[in-house]
Amino acid sequence: MKGKEIILTLEGLKKIEDELEQLKTVRRREVAERIKQAIEFGDISENSEYEDAKNEQAFIEGRILTLEKMLRYAKIIDDENIDTGVVSIGSTVLLKDLEDGSEVKYTIVGSVEADPGANKISNESPVGKAILGQAKDSVVEVTVPAGQLKYQIMDILR
Repeated sequence: MKGKEIILTLEGLKKIEDELEQLKTVRRREVAERIKQAIEFGDISENSEYEDAKNEQAFIEGRILTLEKMLRYAKIIDDENIDTGVVSIGSTVLLKDLEDGSEVKYTIVGSVEADPGANKISNESPVGKAILGQAKDSVVEVTVPAGQLKYQIMDILR
């Protein structure tokens, strides 16, 4: 069974690798020590500290598996290979809202890296889907839960 391709920028790849390293080297040891201490308290059947530590251990191991799977199916988008002629994953795009004239700059990333607060939007989001493959000066209409948005692509950068 093949997994879904995970699209990452080099920055996103580094973040995942760093988190994985932290979980494997630091967090695993910390939670193992918590479990050991809880066992030393005696009866573990009614020991909430032991239960909390075991739950945290399960979460950490699950997260490690998730991150390892992401890395296994990762497709890295290299900034150097980004075509600035059309919007693609990895592009930074300057959009002008044709309704109010405001401008916003988004970087198109894979869904794993999406962070709207940092203006990183997923290629699977409504805006991301609408602008992918479009050229500079194109006008796109985007259907969002609040209605229709109309943007003009002002610039495409790496």
